[in-house]
Formats: sequence, structure tokens, C-alpha cells
Amino acid sequence: MSEKQIKFFENDKFATRSGAKLTEVRPGYAKAELVMEEHHKNAVGFMQGGAIFTLADYALAGASNSYGYPALSVTNTINFIKAVKSGKLTAVATEIAFGSKIGTFAVEVTDESGAKIAFMTATVYKKNEAIPELMPD
Repeated sequence: MSEKQIKFFENDKFATRSGAKLTEVRPGYAKAELVMEEHHKNAVGFMQGGAIFTLADYALAGASNSYGYPALSVTNTINFIKAVKSGKLTAVATEIAFGSKIGTFAVEVTDESGAKIAFMTATVYKKNEAIPELMPD
């Protein structure tokens, strides 16, 4: 696990203020967690889809930037599978393919029991300039 990469992503103000935490980053892979709180609920008492998307996107950021070059989302498609009323969610982002510029990733969001909550596929575009804090150890 790269502590310096995790530290770098603490600068993601939106994700961190939502309560999301990156717990693991390695080349082509990242894991993030979020404990549901009252402010994550929608009007009918379930976790708001935007909170789930934010968690998945945060894991994607860790995985897609794990080679030391900034990678920005071009497309993201998320499927919500199961509603959530409480507990901790975990998002795991895994590289499917990464060329010189374009990468494809899958992100699976699960609850504490391992049940699938959401599934995201994403395409990212890799920039040319390396960021030292993102370079793998």
C-alpha cells in the first residue's frame, strides 16, 4: 500500500468531506470505504446515489492515478443494484486495460456482508506530466 499516494488523495476535498477514505492503493487497484451517516440519506431514508457514486469515483481516482500520472474520467456508468439504509460500504477499483492514454476500470461497491450495492465502469484519460507524490513506491 502506498501511504504517500493515499496522503495525496486526502486533498480531494469533496470525497474526504463526504467521509470517504482510501485504504489501499497499488498499481491499477484501489480500495475506498465510507460509513453511512445521516447526511448521506435521501428523502426516503436510503443512501443517496451521489454518495455511492462519490465513493466509487474516489476508488477509481486512486486506481487510475496509481502509476504517477494524473488520469481524469472521460465516462462513468454506474448501476445501482441494492438500496442501503446503514453500515459501511467498500469500493474496489480494478484496472481492466490501460494504454498510453486511455484506461478502462471496473469498480464494485459492496456492503459489510459482501452484497453488491453498485457497479461502475469508467474510462479515463492519462495526462503526460508525472506528479511525484503519485509515483508508486
